[in-house]
Amino acid sequence: MKKILIADKVSKDLVASLEALGAEVRLHPELTTETLPEAISDAEILIVRSTKITADTISVAKHLGLIVRAGAGVNTINLEASSGKGIYVTNCPGMNTDAVAELAIGLLISADRGIADATQAMRNGKWQKGRFGKARGLKGRTLGIVGTGQIGMAVVKRAKALDMKIIAWSRNLSQEKADSMGIGYAATLTELAAKSDAVSVHIAAAKDTKNLISDEFFQAMKSGAIFLNTSRGEVVDMTALVQAIKGKNLRVGLDVFEGEPEGSDVPFEQIELAAKTVCTPHIGASTEQAEEAIASEVLHIVRQYIQTGQPLNAVNLRKSSEKRPYLTIRHYNHVGVLASVLHMLRDERINVEEMQNTIFKTNEAACCCLTLDKIPSENTLQRLADDHNILEVSIA
Repeated sequence: MKKILIADKVSKDLVASLEALGAEVRLHPELTTETLPEAISDAEILIVRSTKITADTISVAKHLGLIVRAGAGVNTINLEASSGKGIYVTNCPGMNTDAVAELAIGLLISADRGIADATQAMRNGKWQKGRFGKARGLKGRTLGIVGTGQIGMAVVKRAKALDMKIIAWSRNLSQEKADSMGIGYAATLTELAAKSDAVSVHIAAAKDTKNLISDEFFQAMKSGAIFLNTSRGEVVDMTALVQAIKGKNLRVGLDVFEGEPEGSDVPFEQIELAAKTVCTPHIGASTEQAEEAIASEVLHIVRQYIQTGQPLNAVNLRKSSEKRPYLTIRHYNHVGVLASVLHMLRDERINVEEMQNTIFKTNEAACCCLTLDKIPSENTLQRLADDHNILEVSIA
């Protein structure tokens, strides 16, 4: 029976479905980054949404084999520490695409029409039709998209329905690819900033994307343009953004903030920035539709892991362009055959990095594929070939 710890709020249906797999589930949404290490000692599977997983947590997780991020990004999880202990880290890509895209469009329209400020004025007893009746409108305007992944393209689809023109920048985007997607192409971020009436950011947080949206980017934007970020706060230089709001009269919609607080009902200290923007407390993925899709994917990942030992969507497996020796052995399906193969490889100090053994229909024969760290000697290959339980040996 697998022991599962859920350290964030999830639906009761997900808990029931996990228990139906035969797992022992502990639900503790009140756990924080600081208190999680005390609760994780016997957990084999950890499911989180926004709670940060630090190296300290990993170090005390003696039985942990899988971390599931019930969302898209994994920037809140220490991947290096997890990988060092052989812990799978997985996520649920694409499940919140529509929800985030919908919020981005909502922030775009609100920033253009001043909906939040107009609402607040009326709640304060002020009818300011003159002030809020001067929106520029979005039809025919140019929306710049930073990042053409699933969410970025979902925003494109919705913006086209508003009759907006689209241009995009992404590291893997070319003029030819943009043409095939029916959107405009910007060769650089500053070119995109200069040509756009509004910009929407959709890139993942990583070392090479921290402060990617910099002072240079904001200086290139048009005066009075709209800037939206529903990806991660760390990708934007917040100091440069604040200066651009003042100096270029940017209209800003934010769902994410650098150093944003954990929890669902806690103080928020960036009050001055909030007062100058249309903002929401990182709720881009928080719709019932998205949560149901994510719960279904989490269940799928955990089921696969329990049944096979290997989860879907693992993000911390080695990706190497270096070609590795690939040993294929067709053999009789007898006890000890593979043990003998592994023994020979061990004697030659060869490490087996990946291994898969497939049994044929009659159960008489099998085929084992092994990825090695180096090529076996001719002597070892001949010893394998001479084994009467081995049908054929090949190396690639």
